[in-house]
Amino acid sequence: MNPFISRQLIYPLQERLLNRPTFAYLDNLEKTQWYSRNDIEALQLQKLHTLLKSAKEHSPWHARRIEKSGINFENLTFEEFKKLPTMTKADAQQHGNEMAWHDVPGGSFRYTTGGSSGQPLIFNFGRSRQASDAAGRIRARRWWGVNVGEPEVYLWGAPVELNKTDRIKTIRDRLLNQLVLNAFEMSPKNMSIYLSAIQKFNPKCIYGYASSIALLASYARQNGLHISLPNLKVICTTGEPLYPEQRQLISEFFNVPVANEYGSRDAGFIAHANSHQQMLLLSESNILEVLDSEGNPVKPGEMGEAVMTGLCSEAQPFIRYRTGDMVKLSTDLDKDGRGLHVIEEVVGRNTDFLIHENGSIIHALAAIYILRETGGVEQFKITQQAINKFEVLLVTNSL
Repeated sequence: MNPFISRQLIYPLQERLLNRPTFAYLDNLEKTQWYSRNDIEALQLQKLHTLLKSAKEHSPWHARRIEKSGINFENLTFEEFKKLPTMTKADAQQHGNEMAWHDVPGGSFRYTTGGSSGQPLIFNFGRSRQASDAAGRIRARRWWGVNVGEPEVYLWGAPVELNKTDRIKTIRDRLLNQLVLNAFEMSPKNMSIYLSAIQKFNPKCIYGYASSIALLASYARQNGLHISLPNLKVICTTGEPLYPEQRQLISEFFNVPVANEYGSRDAGFIAHANSHQQMLLLSESNILEVLDSEGNPVKPGEMGEAVMTGLCSEAQPFIRYRTGDMVKLSTDLDKDGRGLHVIEEVVGRNTDFLIHENGSIIHALAAIYILRETGGVEQFKITQQAINKFEVLLVTNSL
């Protein structure tokens, strides 16, 4: 598909049909990123006021917390906001129905976290959260010279979702110039096929799990395979930490920079590296606090837990949500002059691989996605002890 037609017609039409304000939000993001830091934080407080008011009116569990905290809505500051206790994944697991605004404009949709932490979560999200995530990624791609509708390869997938892939979705992917390859089937045979498919597709961007893309690059190097992608601008990795050796391997094989993304299914799209390899927060959609084990703020440059407030999460508010991820904030400013907050380092959770009896390497999310869809599972741990022997430890609740 011609990228111009995909960008100007197909993608906007899809978003309008789904009632997602993605491109309106994108237009705002393109402007607000150039606000000063003070103006961005003023915008955050404005959106926070709206979120808290909505949560108080439509989310009984949050309403009780907000009322008890005694937050002064008329004089809302970041310090005032800290009166509200943090929430955990267990809170969302056990009280999700009381948190959700089921009649939120545009509709409320069920979603499930990947469960890579061992704590799967079923929650609700709305159209504004979808628009925020999509628009944030589009803007981040543009930092690297990749625009909407230009060819992009996804090394991605979950069995539950991929089994639902039908002819209509395949056509849609092609109309949007997207090629989806299954990261859960990384056998030598498939990796050889993937490399040929990527070569033929000649994308401007490759997006996928850091470990899966590194595995593909390692396989190609070990087997003396080469690839020429003259249009490729960047490799965008997501879903897990990107280690220095992975970055080097991927960058050397594909001959382009690697830009890491930070986010999660529950908290949404949080941050993305710019062309200077600074991790920029999607500040217009998120408030990020970095707290120590006792819940106190740490200084920039010090490691602490990422506590997120999703400013577009009104369908099921995530307010002062303890993610379990460890991060460091930076005092630096964006080198291109944006007012967005800068994250110095993300030390997230690591997802390993499983080995199939035929020797194939399978992303561990293939097993995780099965458990995350099982009601009543609060935490789990999977250990592969042998090719055909797994130990699965469960913590269940009454749900």
